[in-house]
Amino acid sequence: MTDGRHRLHLNALKAFDLLVVILSFGVATILIVQTQNRITLVDFLSMRTRISNFLIFLLTLFLYHVILGMFGLYRSRRLSTWKAEVIDILKATAMGLLCFIIVGWIFAIRMLTPAFLAIFWGISAFALCTSRTVLRGFLVRARMRGRNLRHLLILGTNERAVAFARKVLASPERGYRLLGFVDDDWPGMQEFDKSGFTVVCHYAGLPEFLRRNVVDEAVVYLPFATFFRNWSEVASLCAHNGIIVRLNSDTLGFDKARWLAEEFDGGHYIATYTGAGEGWPLAVKRTIDILVSSALLSLLSPIFMIVAIAIKLTSRGSILFLQERVGLNKRRFTIYKFRTMVPNAERLIAGLESRNEASGPVFKIKNDPRLTPIGKFLRRSSIDELPQLINVLKGDMSLVGPRPLPIRDYEGFNNDWQRRRFSVKPGITCLWQIKGRSEISFDQWMLLDLQYMDEWSLWLDLKILAQTVPAVLKGQGAA
Repeated sequence: MTDGRHRLHLNALKAFDLLVVILSFGVATILIVQTQNRITLVDFLSMRTRISNFLIFLLTLFLYHVILGMFGLYRSRRLSTWKAEVIDILKATAMGLLCFIIVGWIFAIRMLTPAFLAIFWGISAFALCTSRTVLRGFLVRARMRGRNLRHLLILGTNERAVAFARKVLASPERGYRLLGFVDDDWPGMQEFDKSGFTVVCHYAGLPEFLRRNVVDEAVVYLPFATFFRNWSEVASLCAHNGIIVRLNSDTLGFDKARWLAEEFDGGHYIATYTGAGEGWPLAVKRTIDILVSSALLSLLSPIFMIVAIAIKLTSRGSILFLQERVGLNKRRFTIYKFRTMVPNAERLIAGLESRNEASGPVFKIKNDPRLTPIGKFLRRSSIDELPQLINVLKGDMSLVGPRPLPIRDYEGFNNDWQRRRFSVKPGITCLWQIKGRSEISFDQWMLLDLQYMDEWSLWLDLKILAQTVPAVLKGQGAA
């Protein structure tokens, strides 16, 4: 497909998506007017002036369009699955719905009721998912008939390159035509010959091959350390010929990292990250943290007062327990908790080490003799954690994230893979809290934290928050 036809099809897709949003808005409006008979469509359009409402709608429509692009719905989805595309559509429409809610709140648009917004989101999400499914089916049929194909060249003949080629051939619906492999003779070539694939040229002949053949994409599976010269020459050749180059992160040792293209002062960089990265999702996460922690601190203030009085009446010492913890990228911060132990509890740890019931470097005792009369209840109910909402409001912590550990526990880490958990902001709750807390081993705890990081999304945060409440009520694993 030529660049001109590609742009034409892409613009048509963008226009169709906007039409879907407009029609969804119109259908939702008609349904609400017919069922409620409170606000007519005429009233809605004439709340201020027709022009002002029209401009507000155009603004929201533009934001919706930007959001659809942010979720990658206008880039090639050839290597993506149908499920991944549907999930991205649901995320994008949910974020678009949030834009409507914000606009409705700012401009006091009465028509944007919860019922209207629910109907609008349901119709728009269903319509977009259906249209993308139909489009994907059409493209699959076209590719199976030999149309809209991408000619692919693989550089390298190692096991990973062969495995990738087999995956491509096993998925003809993705529309790739494998041209062959590029490599020089090496000790592993005999094993490659058994695969049934062919080497179309050596590296010396690659420039001529690119000049005389249709090549749309090249995938590089060369070990970076020993083939740096080949890497640089291949990248330059493909750039000169306008060919897309795909790199496998394993060859650079970044198999656990995500990639992000950046530009700085005219230079281009590839950044890798293992957590949530940057951008609007983290901005939304931080906004949720601020709003929820502020609301909870206000709503729970009577409980704070009751707990403070109970602590003072049942034991000597301060109300709050302050301790230095390890936060984002090893930053130190002071955590706030309701005091559940005697004032000199930390100094008593050395004499209790033999009674430690937790695996790994952490220190846990179910029937800890340092607990105050009210402390055991506060811990089992997790009420002692509530002051950490202050840490969330300050930005030291998030509502959801790996638990912040004391300095003593961090210094006991003996595996670097466990330290990856510190590359995201710590939280009040995470998968560990809803999977059993102290009842699971230390290594399982660390793996759950890494699982959270690798699978992170705003939706995952919401699910963890929803599951935290019943987990706390059950008191499972609390110690």
